[in-house]
Amino acid sequence: MCEEALSIHGLHVRLSRDGRASTVLDGIDLRLTAGEVVALVGESGSGKSTIGLALQGLLPAESLPEINGSIRISGQEVVGAKPAALRQVRRSLIRSVPQDPMGALNPTMTIGRQMQESGIERTEALEWLERVGLPDPQRIAADLPHRLSGGQRQRVLIAMSMAAKPRVLIADEPTTALDVTVQAQILKLLADLAREQDTAILFITHDLAVASQLSDRVMVLFGGRIMELGDTQSVVDAPAHPYAAGLLSARFDLTSDRDRQLATLSAEAGSEKLEGAQCNYAARCPLATSICTQRRPDFAKRGENRLVACFNSDRVPELLSSRRETPAWPHASPGEVDALELFAIRKSFASGKRTRTEVLSGINLKIRLGECVALVGESGSGKSTLLRIAAGLVTPDEGDVSWPGGDLPQVVFQDASAALTPWLTIGEQIRDRLRPLRLPKAEQNARIAEALELVGIDPALSSALPAELSGGQCQRVTVARAVVVPPRLLLCDEPISAMDVSLAAQTLNLLGTLRRQMNMGMLFVTHDLAAARLIADRIAVLDKGNLVEIGEPDQIISAPAHTYTKSLVSAVPRIGASIKGA
Repeated sequence: MCEEALSIHGLHVRLSRDGRASTVLDGIDLRLTAGEVVALVGESGSGKSTIGLALQGLLPAESLPEINGSIRISGQEVVGAKPAALRQVRRSLIRSVPQDPMGALNPTMTIGRQMQESGIERTEALEWLERVGLPDPQRIAADLPHRLSGGQRQRVLIAMSMAAKPRVLIADEPTTALDVTVQAQILKLLADLAREQDTAILFITHDLAVASQLSDRVMVLFGGRIMELGDTQSVVDAPAHPYAAGLLSARFDLTSDRDRQLATLSAEAGSEKLEGAQCNYAARCPLATSICTQRRPDFAKRGENRLVACFNSDRVPELLSSRRETPAWPHASPGEVDALELFAIRKSFASGKRTRTEVLSGINLKIRLGECVALVGESGSGKSTLLRIAAGLVTPDEGDVSWPGGDLPQVVFQDASAALTPWLTIGEQIRDRLRPLRLPKAEQNARIAEALELVGIDPALSSALPAELSGGQCQRVTVARAVVVPPRLLLCDEPISAMDVSLAAQTLNLLGTLRRQMNMGMLFVTHDLAAARLIADRIAVLDKGNLVEIGEPDQIISAPAHTYTKSLVSAVPRIGASIKGA
């Protein structure tokens, strides 16, 4: 029998916000054995990260956490443990790798110094930096975090965590913001280390394809409750809960139909209430019956190695076989008029007192009105710099930028909440775009309401502050602000990179529809080739500041001409393609 590394039994967590307490985890049961990888899958707000914090005894004190149940790591109880005991658990038994490696590293201290301060001797630190695939460990150890790429910083954190030989590693969305080639490398690294060190890994993700590559089992979480738990291949091939089936159907990949909008789940996670005896997925479930609103389903065995909380799991195959056809895209015919012209763009930045690094090398690109060009490439390829030049926010060293028609473009940024002013209502922030038109206030209000309706936001929310909206709603508000005065060119900088699968699908549908309806040109910067293929008329591939290939999406995906493009296509995660043991 395999040694037990982690045991969670009857875990209940309540947190308070603004004086109101709510249940965020409700009856979580899970057991991990040494060397096993379990993926924890669900939308934003489902409680995934709360489980990770609870395991480490790190629930925020300001939320007045109430925690009941049992968490045992290698037999040591965490719930109710004294602070000194919890520190010892975090030091020797459990470690974590977060989504944002920069936020977890001290920006003023070298990597080597940080590893030594965490109890790793210099010789061992260098060995671990080499073991996680970092080139020139001596140089990496002497560097500050900001000099490393996102993938390198993530490898450093994995080295620091695994050097402690923990019994359990929590990987909380560690690949979400990474490009596909680095993501594949990090997944392979985690799989190898779990096997070599016999470490159990709880891998938190919203991407079932990534989960299927790495994990032995999948736990599907919704609204703080487990919906389904089973071996990975079974859940991916034949989900037994309608929510798991919905996550799979909402996922898009390199084979999705480019002529139609994407399937989405019916609403955003977080709206469901845990108080009461009913199934908390009932309001969104296409299979819900009256019993679902009256009783909570038991977590019961369904076939071999599968536990499901659903009264109607026998009807899920029927749901999968009768997926509704999604609407076709609105008709669009890009004309011959350009919305953006970039000619011979060069840009370099200082990389020392006497040296400069060229990040863009003679880029030529045109985007027509009504056309979308997706710009893809790895981190550091120059994508965001080129977008900022196209927006007029950065001046090129050489070359010309022009916007035929004279209007400056609008930008939709990756972090919608940071792009909104926290103390202004969303209505006022949209109104700012209308002020130069000097419209009567009644007409301004009508235009604001129309823009909100266009992006699927209730105009009644115009008086809300950004903090009162979900992440997906904030992203829609930034789009409404951009299009309330229809621009000739919309620039999108990684707008879906940190979103769960259904929210990403909703955002792609929104941007794709508005671009066609308003006949806007669009530059869509992304590291997600599947998203680029779906939304773009052409894909441009950027490698180390050079435009190495440009063409129609299906041509780029099915017959890439450049070796770099081939490597990007081959690294895209595919559902069910396990890398464990590879």
